[in-house]
Amino acid sequence: MVSLSRKLLPSTSALAAFDSVARLGSFSGAAEELSLTQGAISRQVSGLEEQLGIQLFDRTSRGVALTAAGADYAKAVANALSQIRSASLAVMTKRHSDQLNLAILPTFGTRWLMPRIPQFVARHPEITLNFATRIGIFDFDRDGIDMAIHIGPMGEKGPDWPGAECTFLMEEMVAPVSSPAFLAAHPIKKGEDLMRLPLLHMASRPGAWNHWFESLGVTGTPAQGMRFEQFGNVAQACIAGLGVALMPLFLIDSELASGQLVEAFPHQVTSPSAYYAVAPMSKTGFRPVVAFRAWLLEEVGRYRENVDVVGW
Repeated sequence: MVSLSRKLLPSTSALAAFDSVARLGSFSGAAEELSLTQGAISRQVSGLEEQLGIQLFDRTSRGVALTAAGADYAKAVANALSQIRSASLAVMTKRHSDQLNLAILPTFGTRWLMPRIPQFVARHPEITLNFATRIGIFDFDRDGIDMAIHIGPMGEKGPDWPGAECTFLMEEMVAPVSSPAFLAAHPIKKGEDLMRLPLLHMASRPGAWNHWFESLGVTGTPAQGMRFEQFGNVAQACIAGLGVALMPLFLIDSELASGQLVEAFPHQVTSPSAYYAVAPMSKTGFRPVVAFRAWLLEEVGRYRENVDVVGW
């Protein structure tokens, strides 16, 4: 008698045959893809159906089609096989090098971090970096991430990330910016003038505009406007003349230098948010994490030394 645990663990060859037939819709197509005979594919699938006690395909003279149960199973098997392939590739390519799976914020990663990464690679050629994009708090173990660059609240408390160590990197100076054409069409003489204009909002900074107005002593409710998840999209919306955005100045250096964006009102404030390097407690001593964090702090220190104090 086959045990339940055995019934729940079909062979990978049977799963591969089932996956191929499910995707291609034919036993002959699966046989060609897997370099097997059609009879071998048929036996693998029939054996899988017998093992599970479920009919996975309806067989007719016109071909095969997944049953409802087969369609559900096909989705799960495809995901499982994809994970196995990825895990196998990771093991095969790792060899003698260390791997650091790093989650980065899209704009910070593109604008600030990536131009500096060659320096880390030159210093630590033995460490292979793998990048993923993440916004907000996530599960390190589930996502297979060793470290993240995260935006969180300023102050002693810092970001509330359970089971993780958060290392402060830098604060950011923000100011309202717009396109020159928008500013010419909507002159801003005082902070209150911004209250009546279309304001662009970042989903990750819901209180940013309120904080900016409070720093000026301006009371009231800011105008509602478009919301975005990435600063790059906010910058493009500003350039297109859709409104005024509160932007971290160090992330739009190129747009300010080219004149695509200008400060809409001369009042800069330190954002209530800051950047942190975050690692799960289980990885704080992991050599690639230690090396990357040390290098990152050096780069932040060097950058801040070269930035005008007014920019912070």
